Amino acid sequence: MNKELYGYGTAPYENYLFEIEYQRRNRGETHMKIAGLDIGTTGCKCTVFDEQGTYLGKAYRDYPVRRAVGGHEVDVSVIMEGVYAVLGEMAETYPDIAGIGVTSFGETFVMTDENGKPLHTAMLYTDPRGKEECEELIQHFGAEHIATMTGLRPHEMYSISKMMWLKKNRPEIYEKAAYIFLMEDFVVYHLTGKRQIDYSLATRTMAFDIQKLTWCKEMFEAAGIDVDKMSPVVPTGTDAGVVTEETANRTRLSKATHIISVSHDQVAAAVGAGAFDSSIAVDGAGTVECVTPIYDSVPDIKTMYEGYFSVVPYVIPGKYVAYAFSYTGGALMQWCVDTLAKQEKEIAKEENKSVNEYLESIYAEERGKENPSNLLVLPHFAGAATPYMDTGSKGAVLGLTTDTTTADIYRGCMEGVVYEMLVNVHALKGSGCNFKKMHATGGGAHSSEWMQMKADMLNVPIVALKTVDAGTVGSAMLTGIAIGLFKNLEDAADYMVEETKEYQPREEMHEKYMQIFERYEKVYQAIRPLV
Repeated sequence: MNKELYGYGTAPYENYLFEIEYQRRNRGETHMKIAGLDIGTTGCKCTVFDEQGTYLGKAYRDYPVRRAVGGHEVDVSVIMEGVYAVLGEMAETYPDIAGIGVTSFGETFVMTDENGKPLHTAMLYTDPRGKEECEELIQHFGAEHIATMTGLRPHEMYSISKMMWLKKNRPEIYEKAAYIFLMEDFVVYHLTGKRQIDYSLATRTMAFDIQKLTWCKEMFEAAGIDVDKMSPVVPTGTDAGVVTEETANRTRLSKATHIISVSHDQVAAAVGAGAFDSSIAVDGAGTVECVTPIYDSVPDIKTMYEGYFSVVPYVIPGKYVAYAFSYTGGALMQWCVDTLAKQEKEIAKEENKSVNEYLESIYAEERGKENPSNLLVLPHFAGAATPYMDTGSKGAVLGLTTDTTTADIYRGCMEGVVYEMLVNVHALKGSGCNFKKMHATGGGAHSSEWMQMKADMLNVPIVALKTVDAGTVGSAMLTGIAIGLFKNLEDAADYMVEETKEYQPREEMHEKYMQIFERYEKVYQAIRPLV
């Protein structure tokens, strides 16, 4: 984060400019727009907001990903084509976009020539290559020492191991390479001509020192990778400057449009959820279920290491976030609906309801909404994430009888996802994690039944937020701060973070769930040897 932009040590003249813009906005005299550009694994989108933080519109383009036994790759030139397309579509409708914040998925890197032209297709984080090279780094440093330096338990998914693989197996590419980019700084470079990468994306290389906030030179030396090929690291939310003339001509953006290096997508989501201190954690209730606690200092590394939790510098100086997640959140309910609830889909359509609402209402009618299901659902249908990181684990549904209905299984899936959240929260306790409230975003935040279940089970109040896409909101918030539209995070949140309902935990329901949770905790260990 650029401290000057956030009011830390701001020069008098800069304070004056902020105040002028702030007053103009409040008088309705400014008409600038802000946007978030989200670079995903399979597509990119640009979302535009007005000066009051009101959503205006978005554009989306997808791009192909090649997955084979030997590698998972994406053509980054195609990514840039998608970026130019969504920016052009939004600029045509909103020619007064003043700033665009760039967020992206992590780990994936590409080596380029001195003009930023890719020299190879980029390896995705799921690419199996780099395992041997990661073991070499572990042998050199020790796994826990790497975690202490980088905030990450060593794994071949992180960029540095794959860079080593590429250098070893395709040395001609490495020798030609002038630069090594991750996706955030690759896009920023092509839009502005400036190389810079924010702290949170740099962390995903497993070669960034999370305490010194610099590239970890000893890691690069051990890996045999020239650190000078990497982009300079900058605080999250740093302005990279205005777009190049070529970008302006290609996208129809104003030549005065600023591009902001925002963050890894989960950091942006925490900002968009209005979570700025350790009292609040974020529940990302989307396809993947992700709990993001905030720490006021570096959390206990041993605890984080044992639970495979990533430690990432946050947007506020001195604070950090961690990622605790399950591969199947909303995806598990979608599986249930698509596989088992075909008839219920039709009935729900006739009654002008979502199938999710219909199944929840049927369960309440048949079993009572205050009665947990008699099922134990292990939600590892796509493998187990934190705190196990066991890709070989499988899902399970226990307790089926001839009386079990589709609504029962649906309810059991909802419960299973939350039990898995609770496993993660318990694993985080030793790290200093002690949040008092959660802010929930994503499509799942619109389910009052699921939100109440989470409040009851986790025994903390949960505030559902209006936005489905907190990452895009967070990106726009940081962009607004960088260009002077908002004074600080709190000011941005006043305009862009909207709460819909707060769910209070119920003691009686908490006790019911805890009795079941005692059995749930044993399911993984019981099932894993059998699959």
